[in-house]
Amino acid sequence: MEEFKIKDELILLNQLLKAMGWCETGGDANAAIEAGAVKVNKKKETRKRNKLKAGDIIEFEKNRVLLK
Repeated sequence: MEEFKIKDELILLNQLLKAMGWCETGGDANAAIEAGAVKVNKKKETRKRNKLKAGDIIEFEKNRVLLK
C-alpha cells in the first residue's frame, strides 16, 4: 500500500485521484467516482468532492493508498 501526505487537513477525492496519477483529468476522476469504481475505507464512494483526511484508505482498481 502506498502512502500520501496531504498538505492541509483535507483533500477532495477527485483531487486525490489526479494527484496520485490514477486519473489523467478531473473529468476522468469524476467519471470513475460516479461509476462506483472508488472505495473509501472499504465502502463505495460516489461523492466526487468527498473530503478525505489522514487515516483514510482509498482504493481504485488495484491501487491502494493511506492518507497521512
